[in-house]
Amino acid sequence: MDDKKILLFSNDFTDFPIGPFPYDPEHSAMGEYHYYPVKGYTGQWYDPITDSNYRGPSWIVTEEDGKKFMEQMRVLTPGKHISCPTLVAGDKDWEDYTVSVRMRPLYTKEPAGLLFRYQTSLMHYAFMLCDQKACLYLVEKEKRELLGEANFDFNCDTFYELKVDVKGHLMKCYVDNKLLIEAVNDRYSYGSIAIAAYMPTQFTDVKVCCDSDEYQNYIRKKQVKEKRVADKRLKYPQPKLVKIIDLKDFGAGRQIRFGHLTGTDEWFFVMAQHQKRVYKDRYAVISCLTAVSIETGEVLWQIGEPSRLKDNAYLTADLPFQVYDIDGDGADEVIMSRNFKLMILDGKTGKVKKSVPTPFNEDPADKLCGIEFKKHAFDRVNVDAIRIVNVSGKERPTDILIKDRYSRLWVYDSDLNLLWKFTHNNTGHFPYSCDINGDGKDEIISCYNLVSSDGKLIWKLPIETDHVDEIIYGKFDPDRDELIALVAGWEGFMIVDKNGNILVRDINGHGQRISAGKFRSDIPGLQICTTTYWGNQGIIYLYDCKGNEIWHMEPSSNGNIIAPVNWCGDGTELILLNGNVKYGGMIDGEGDVVVSFPDDGHPDLCAEVIDIMGDARDEIILWDENKMYIYTQDRPCEIADREYVPDKYPRYNFSNYRGEYSFARWRDKK
Repeated sequence: MDDKKILLFSNDFTDFPIGPFPYDPEHSAMGEYHYYPVKGYTGQWYDPITDSNYRGPSWIVTEEDGKKFMEQMRVLTPGKHISCPTLVAGDKDWEDYTVSVRMRPLYTKEPAGLLFRYQTSLMHYAFMLCDQKACLYLVEKEKRELLGEANFDFNCDTFYELKVDVKGHLMKCYVDNKLLIEAVNDRYSYGSIAIAAYMPTQFTDVKVCCDSDEYQNYIRKKQVKEKRVADKRLKYPQPKLVKIIDLKDFGAGRQIRFGHLTGTDEWFFVMAQHQKRVYKDRYAVISCLTAVSIETGEVLWQIGEPSRLKDNAYLTADLPFQVYDIDGDGADEVIMSRNFKLMILDGKTGKVKKSVPTPFNEDPADKLCGIEFKKHAFDRVNVDAIRIVNVSGKERPTDILIKDRYSRLWVYDSDLNLLWKFTHNNTGHFPYSCDINGDGKDEIISCYNLVSSDGKLIWKLPIETDHVDEIIYGKFDPDRDELIALVAGWEGFMIVDKNGNILVRDINGHGQRISAGKFRSDIPGLQICTTTYWGNQGIIYLYDCKGNEIWHMEPSSNGNIIAPVNWCGDGTELILLNGNVKYGGMIDGEGDVVVSFPDDGHPDLCAEVIDIMGDARDEIILWDENKMYIYTQDRPCEIADREYVPDKYPRYNFSNYRGEYSFARWRDKK
């Protein structure tokens, strides 16, 4: 590069020892709703790609004659949705710059090269060598547009220097200082850089530089942005630590429920440990259930034997238990399934009040969705999740929905009498219940199906693959009736009307989480936030109420909860990412981190939003298997006459696969 240029970034990988670039050795779903970073030195890089089919690392640091290389070692496998192994570095606020890398493609018939103006792993430009051509692409979600190409004779034995000079809308692409492609495109005006390859490829000597004017422009804009965000942060209360609870030997990940177990105003949480059975996390059983006072930290009661093993604490699925006053006596019960029984426990003591066996597995396993090995593991159903519903049309919900992993639903009344069973294709992770037709009874949205209050199929979406991860329902758009919003893996983010018509669909990666709230006071209606996980993980999108994208970002970490947070009590919500000091915090509707958590040694594996202090604003609970920290605001609400008490997802239907919502509601403090 030109010696007169200012060096923004340089890495030849000599700071890495030989061996794998850090990765999740289990290639698990923990990062869907836990902050679960890889362990080890990552330097200035991060890996945005994850795949449950992977085994071993994607990247290894190798060496020859004292020279080190970052080597991509995956082999491209056929499939509809293929994520290119990628390593990302740099600042996403970079605009005009020159980036270069020395690269040796160990297989020449699939693309390998540089990504630039990188905003997410699904939104960037790509300069690649492939099959004796140099190609420049615009990558935008599912679209891959060829902006230019040139013949270029290359082989698997030689290192080539790829270089891109980008200024304004003009992009110039070089190999070994020979200009091969020149193109103009205005889709992306800023972004970081990445190396990427579909097949084994070695990379070294990555450099990014710019001239003095470009550098001054970058610094000036960055200072303006930093001041803008700093000024914002001054307007928000800071997190104030109010409680630390020792979880002793009963701690777990996001297997927690909250309620009033003694019939008073005192808050308790119930935490579940588990044991895995048969296959991965698909047939987990509750091994220990512990009820704890949030006020005192003391155990109220405990069922089962606690364990300090992470294998009993960490799970990538739901466990079947809820906390709810199912009998209307003023005290919450615990509704749970354990060892092939559906039970209602007394909230004060943990003793069984009612119990029935779970259903027999009478359906042919090879005719059902998602049954591993096409064979039932047990004679009776191992319950995957529980939801409290109201299919009976009573004044309050008193019915209990249970499900297996992916194929069947059963609904019981509060006396544990079976009301009905439903089977049709996939159940999704956590069905949603609401009165859609106004008859006073809940319909059930189960994956792509709408099920009547008596268990009949009303309609289904015209989609046969993947499954729905999260669902929300309500009046997001002031111009329309209530709508269904959902994310369904690689089938995308959708907005659906009551009749099953898909109004909006955006294939934006593997949609994993969804939430809705008033995140922007300057935009009509509610805004909808989504995240991705499998494949291109960790991308966050914000949409308006009609499904138009407002912005996208890739914070470079997993475990982003994206739950709405009533932090200020002013009617505008923040969005919780995770509890990490560096990568977490709460963002506003413009995507800026306006509230960060203190560096006080708190755990950051799990995060939850709940109002437990009594002033209507939300608290943040952070925990891992050892400790729980509870934070509130460090100052009172500034609104004196009214109180913002939004309608949120009911706490008695907790799930790691529930969408989150916050619908505006105010009350007079008097």
